[in-house]
Amino acid sequence: MNVFQIDFDSIKEDALNGRYITYDHIAPILNSIPTDFKVEKIGESVNNLPIHTITFGKGPIKILMWSQMHGNESTTTKAIFDLINFIDKHPTYSEPILTSCTIKIIPILNPDGAKSYTRINANQVDLNRDAQNRTQPESRILRGCYDQFNPDFCFNLHGQRTIFNVGNTSKPATVSFLAPAFDEQRNISPTREQSMRLIAAMNQELQELIPGQVGRYDDGFNSNCVGDTFQMLNVPTILFEAGHYKDDYAREKTRKFIFIALLKAINVISSDTVGDYDREAYFEIPDNNKLFYDILISNAHLLNPDKYEIGDSIGILYKEVLNNETVNFIPSVEKIGKIENYFGHKTYDCASKIDFSDLKSQNFTALL
Repeated sequence: MNVFQIDFDSIKEDALNGRYITYDHIAPILNSIPTDFKVEKIGESVNNLPIHTITFGKGPIKILMWSQMHGNESTTTKAIFDLINFIDKHPTYSEPILTSCTIKIIPILNPDGAKSYTRINANQVDLNRDAQNRTQPESRILRGCYDQFNPDFCFNLHGQRTIFNVGNTSKPATVSFLAPAFDEQRNISPTREQSMRLIAAMNQELQELIPGQVGRYDDGFNSNCVGDTFQMLNVPTILFEAGHYKDDYAREKTRKFIFIALLKAINVISSDTVGDYDREAYFEIPDNNKLFYDILISNAHLLNPDKYEIGDSIGILYKEVLNNETVNFIPSVEKIGKIENYFGHKTYDCASKIDFSDLKSQNFTALL
């Protein structure tokens, strides 16, 4: 099956929508999942919320993936369940994968952080900086799962903010990847090279859908990060970062691109074609940069000449605030002044009558 022919709406997990995804949201899905998918509780969080794995396939190549290590990064969790639906509903495509691979998924590693919509866990610890000391139960659960499963590949699934763009372009980093370093010198081991080749494969696929919107994450080495640690253990590991797509603050479009990337990577692994992709193509993916504001207002002096100088711009970022189980995007002024070489997901030029009128009607104008 050509990935571009997939009817995504037919496999999309409709029970999961928006940015706020918690254990309560996935529990009914886990309870009703088809019997070919084995659900197992492998531990509990600081606040005693269950942490589960979903395992499927019977092949010798083992793939381990985990999502919501950071509780407020939920897009990849949605994509995981979309992937499971696809595997279940398309047996002709799935059978070669299930025959050659065994896939184990931790859908929410940090359920306490997911519930409070925070990056950290209930003990205020970033689990992605706890790979060596493993001070937290969630960190020990992940490492225990890793040790017991002994994977051949690891997928570390995350989400990134709207500030990221691709290179120096005005394209948002809708999806970003990283083949984590395993040493300070960022050398390329055989296993890191496999990570790079897999990323090249996924990038090739995504460029057909979101050209210029795939970035490469910074590969500074930190042994406390889980991806770097697993790469140090000679297991090809890939960091996935689900980012922003135009007008998609709910990340409902991005989940599709993550699903497609996951399916491509699994297909390449199961068909033993990783070596068909050039590792140098990995380095051709532009670096991520941080050149976006959610709202960028130029010629701000026309809005308020007493407050702003000629040539001033205003950069606004949204703060994600949880209220009654809904994530609200609250505008916050981040910078005022000569903002050059930056972009806005939404732009207003006060020198334009249309933009000026539209801006004056927005509920955040009082901030200005």
